[in-house]
Amino acid sequence: MSLLRERDFRGLFLADSASQVGTQLLHLALPLVAVTALRASAVQVGLLTACQTLAFVVIGLPAGAIVDRLSKRLVMVVADWARALALVSVPVAWWLGVLTIYQLYAVALVLGVFTVFFDAAYQSYLPHLVGRERLVEGNSMMEGLRTVAHLGGPSVGGYLVQFLTAPFALVVTVAGYVWSALCLATIRKREPRRERAGSHLGKEIAEGVRFVFGHRLLRRIAGCAGTANLFGTMAQPAILLLLARDLGLPAGTIGLLLAVGGVGGVVGALVNRRVAARFGQGPTIWLAIGLPAPLMFVVPWVQADWRLALFALFEFCFGAGAVIFNVTQLSFRQAVTPEPLLGRMNATIRFLVWGTMPLGGLLGGVLGEVMGVRNALLVAAAGSCLAFLWVFTSPMRTMRELPVSSRTLP
Repeated sequence: MSLLRERDFRGLFLADSASQVGTQLLHLALPLVAVTALRASAVQVGLLTACQTLAFVVIGLPAGAIVDRLSKRLVMVVADWARALALVSVPVAWWLGVLTIYQLYAVALVLGVFTVFFDAAYQSYLPHLVGRERLVEGNSMMEGLRTVAHLGGPSVGGYLVQFLTAPFALVVTVAGYVWSALCLATIRKREPRRERAGSHLGKEIAEGVRFVFGHRLLRRIAGCAGTANLFGTMAQPAILLLLARDLGLPAGTIGLLLAVGGVGGVVGALVNRRVAARFGQGPTIWLAIGLPAPLMFVVPWVQADWRLALFALFEFCFGAGAVIFNVTQLSFRQAVTPEPLLGRMNATIRFLVWGTMPLGGLLGGVLGEVMGVRNALLVAAAGSCLAFLWVFTSPMRTMRELPVSSRTLP
């Protein structure tokens, strides 16, 4: 908690607090706008999910190179304002009676584009603020914040959707992005300027790609996270349709169920350091992904009775595992990468990891339409059980300490 006494880190922390709460509400409210306000089909909900992450495939790699050229703080501020302006169009259009599913697709695409830039800049900016020797502490606090947002966002968002209707609940997310931009503007520490005379964007992108694919551990981590995201995103539209349409649960109850994942995330943030010390960094990465995965098989059998507790158990364990995985692998990625390559490394990893999500969301919607949402969830559960093999079959399987290179670029 000593980092919070530092003004600049506190500005980033408060900015991310507002942004994360708003984004977690958005993950629930935007699909519910489609389901409840526009009566969207499973395929349309799946396509909307795909639109939210499509930008990671289309512009993920160039974004990293561009972020490395610019002020990362400025990139985040611009991204916050752009997302706020795009999102506020949804409640305005609903109020005017002209909202369509196609506008939701467009808004989701715009949000995805600026989220790509925000995330690439944020993950590259943290080492500059806290120093590489405090990365685990900084990442643990930011991941703890993310999970608290995951805890509060869906539960609060569910009731906001229930009482304000989904389109107007999005105004809270708009306010979160505005607050984030204002907090980022208070950070005083400026980044050193790096001259790039005669540099070529394509060569810079290729440099980041070569670094990631040339590192035997980074490419395994990317494969593990990409596979987990593919099948996790495949489950998202099916889960929402199962709870909202098949079981007829109100938005507030859905929000509370999803918020259990945030409780698990808080626990994961608290025990992350002890788990890594007990099992080692390498085993912690594959255990955090591999152990919760089989629990997804209980989700297709959930009904609107005591079996909702099984869904809550699934959310809790996945939330805890995700935070432990993220803190461990992200701190390693940031520590092993030379500073001038941070933006491109993060963008390349995001391209590989998040690039599977549009396909997963679309497949989840199509499978839910063709074979039913419960059968689609069984397919997603089977695939999720394979993700840990990327790390388990690598040297990381038994590494207590992951090797960190201290080399820097000339």
